Order: sequence, then C-alpha cells, then structure tokens
Amino acid sequence: MPRISAASNAAQRAETQRRVLTAFGELLFTHGLPGLTMTDVARHAGVGRTAVYNYYADIEELLISYALDETERFLAELRESLGRLENPVDRLALYVRAQVEDLSRRHLPPGPAMAAVLSPSSFAKLADHVGELSVLLQGILRDGMEQGYLPAADIRQEAQLIHGTLSSSAARGSDEPAELEARISRTVRFIQLGAGARFDDAGRPVRVSPLPAVAG
Repeated sequence: MPRISAASNAAQRAETQRRVLTAFGELLFTHGLPGLTMTDVARHAGVGRTAVYNYYADIEELLISYALDETERFLAELRESLGRLENPVDRLALYVRAQVEDLSRRHLPPGPAMAAVLSPSSFAKLADHVGELSVLLQGILRDGMEQGYLPAADIRQEAQLIHGTLSSSAARGSDEPAELEARISRTVRFIQLGAGARFDDAGRPVRVSPLPAVAG
C-alpha cells in the first residue's frame, strides 16, 4: 500500500488520481491503446487496481478524462504564451510549434480511432474541447487577415487544412532533439507560407494587404 504523504485525504485522492492519469498517458505513449487494461495502469501508477476503479469505471472513462485533462492543460498554456505576442504571423508560428511538440510527445489516438472506442456522448465531450483549438487558430488567422499580414481566405477551411498538416507532421518517438527541431521549423515555415505570410530580408513578417477583406 502506498504511503500517505499528502496533507489531507482530499489532497491524497488528488495526488493518486494524478498518478493514475500520468501512468495512463505514459502507457499510451509507449504501448498504445489496444490491449491496455486498468490493471496495467494500476501497476504502472504503483497503486492498487481497486484505487483506479475508485476514479474511473473503465478504460473509456479513463481515456476521456485523460484527453480532456491534457487538452485543458495545453489550451491554458498556449493561450498564456500567445498573449505575449502581438504579430499574428508570430502567433501562428507559436501555435504550430506548440501543436507539433505536443502531438509528438503524446499518444492520443487520432480522431477516427477515438470515435471507434468512445461512446457518442464521450466523443462529443472531447470534440467540444478539441473544437476550442480550432477556434483559437481561427482567431489567429482572422487577426492576420484583418491586420493585412495574411491574404483573405476562408478561415474555417484554412484552419482545417492547417490541422491536417499538423497531424501528419507529428510523428512520435522517432526524432532526436535536433531532428525534431528541424522538422518543427520546416512545418512552421511551410504553414506560414501556405497561409500567405511574407517576410522581409531579416525574416520579419510584412503586410501583404493594407485593407484585406476577411472571408469566413
């Protein structure tokens, strides 16, 4: 039985739940979802199997809780970082970089696979959270168009294309740090240029249109 070190029962429960979620995420990354059991998670977390069931009824409930927790954390950190930048092209670069880094270190199944293992109600909860990422990206694109740094385009369609590119660029677990950084840099510039951004000789974003009309 694990030694109780937290200051209260509530803190201890929160600590145990965090250990379970962390263990589940690590097992997703190293082994993937197929065949993963609650017993595997309990063993990896260093807690009893019953303790895992105190928080989650089954693997589906554990998966959705982990996915929501990860998405909320990522969104909070990303919004804070984006708030420090003014130029929308720089904000687009930060968004792309953060997404590729996050997707490269996590092992959540892609959308279609998640839909296959989750109930419709659980998948809807996750889709709502993931939709917040699309709203965030669309806001960056809209700012870029309104400020003249990106040419006018269908914002929703462009966001979908960018997310498709990000998903295909996020190969997991195979890159050395230098290779990962090079791949991220290529992806950032590819998406910036694909969105219509242009740069001066010093690599700074320049306006492409003084008074753009925004679609979408």
